[in-house]
Amino acid sequence: MKNTEPLIRVVLADDHAVVRKGIREFLEEDAAIRVVAEANDGEQALALIAREQPEVAVLDIQMPRMNGLDAARRVKKEFPNTRVLMLTAYEDEPYIFAALQAGASGYLLKTASSDEICRAVRAIAAGESALSPSVAKKLVQRAAGGETARDEIVEPLTERELEVLRLAAKGMGNKQIGVELNISDRTVQGHLANIYSKLNMTTRTEAVLYAVRQKWIVLE
Repeated sequence: MKNTEPLIRVVLADDHAVVRKGIREFLEEDAAIRVVAEANDGEQALALIAREQPEVAVLDIQMPRMNGLDAARRVKKEFPNTRVLMLTAYEDEPYIFAALQAGASGYLLKTASSDEICRAVRAIAAGESALSPSVAKKLVQRAAGGETARDEIVEPLTERELEVLRLAAKGMGNKQIGVELNISDRTVQGHLANIYSKLNMTTRTEAVLYAVRQKWIVLE
């Protein structure tokens, strides 16, 4: 019997060819999904989205030339009819919240099964959201006030420390931040140590989330 479902066209972006091949095979197990183009970086993904006008763009977060977060922001602004699914290995809260604020309709981990990935693409194409269970749990905990409130700051952050936090919120590692700011990764580590001391925190995740809540960082 001929499939009468509307075809969901997908642009897939990941900088690892082997990973793209596996994801494509997973997606095309579903007769209603077709991968119409593949990209190995964010800039190429945007060009292909402009050309193909797909219903869904499946993006990795860490990619060369333009990361998935920046690409998602551009998609939301320039191609509002294309919905974004982040498919990534990163489960840290800063990545999750940054992706959703960037306009992603879904956030799925690469450990997801082929059925989960296909269901997510279908849901997003239908205007719904799709989250990995562990990601959804983090969002519920945050909404319920699970994070610790800290009202007292011993010392304000410097502009350079805020720059480091902004780049950390984009998912950059110390070396990438160093390149972006033209400083050594050891200097980046020093800035992060100062940030943790000032905020009385111990991890990058805590610091970034606090900065977002305080509106020191605007993820847009």
